[in-house]
Amino acid sequence: MSLVVAIGPSSFAEKDSTPLRLLEDAGIVIKPNPFGRRLTEAEIIAHLEGVDGLIAGLEPLNRAVLESAHPRLKALARVGIGVANVDFDAAADFGVTVSSTPNGPVDAVAEMTLTALLTLARQLLPTNAALHRGAWAKSIGLGLRGATVLLIGYGRIGRRTGELLQAFGAEVLVCDPAVKEDTLPEGVRAVTLSEGLGLADAISLHASGEDCILAAAEFRQMKPGTLLLNGARGGLVEESALLDALDSGIVAGTWFDAFWEEPYHGKLTQYTQALLTPHVGTYTAQCRLQMESEAVNNL
Repeated sequence: MSLVVAIGPSSFAEKDSTPLRLLEDAGIVIKPNPFGRRLTEAEIIAHLEGVDGLIAGLEPLNRAVLESAHPRLKALARVGIGVANVDFDAAADFGVTVSSTPNGPVDAVAEMTLTALLTLARQLLPTNAALHRGAWAKSIGLGLRGATVLLIGYGRIGRRTGELLQAFGAEVLVCDPAVKEDTLPEGVRAVTLSEGLGLADAISLHASGEDCILAAAEFRQMKPGTLLLNGARGGLVEESALLDALDSGIVAGTWFDAFWEEPYHGKLTQYTQALLTPHVGTYTAQCRLQMESEAVNNL
């Protein structure tokens, strides 16, 4: 009997069919995502019926889901870094091996973070909108040389983002309790969260997990006009506190690529100073091919 592998990510092999060919060449029967979007709990339970392996996205892979697929499901391979959607205890209980692709997204997400920062810092959104309205409206933005950027979280993506920022001449601060000062590159300084919030012209979130890091108390410690970047997890920021900070001018502009609920239709969409992208930080042809191929090989 042929092995059956279900596909979770809606965009899997969309740009390059190589990962699908790897599965087919191994004689595996492929069960594609039937909806072209992230699957709900009920949908992934149905999708995993009669399945040996899963190429996983961000669908909920909790105890109920994994138990429903037991005993046939043997492995799930996450396309990407984050595995907060996976219940590891349940996976161990039901004999499901879990893997991820931590290196694939690094360059793509770091590049997108820098792109978002430059867009906000140079006020490209309002000046573009003004010109489309027929207004020749110039504004003075923030250059990165000499600007202070706080990185909250200094894993693979945070470290690469710091390298790109230093190439532009920015001063890079790092807040990450797992990082020791003597392991940081030259010119990068470790700070406490409170210290960094008070110094930063821009803040970029690269932390793992879902625990809230920036709530009302943290926004009150920021300088007026701070730029906030979040390509990690929506839950790292308290939404209502962010909206208040945008209203008060504490946050002059923000970029979010990950949200509290996805697809996102919340109040942040009403703010013209918010640059919003639909969780596409990894969406470069090179990154998708690397991550998807690595996930297939892991599986």
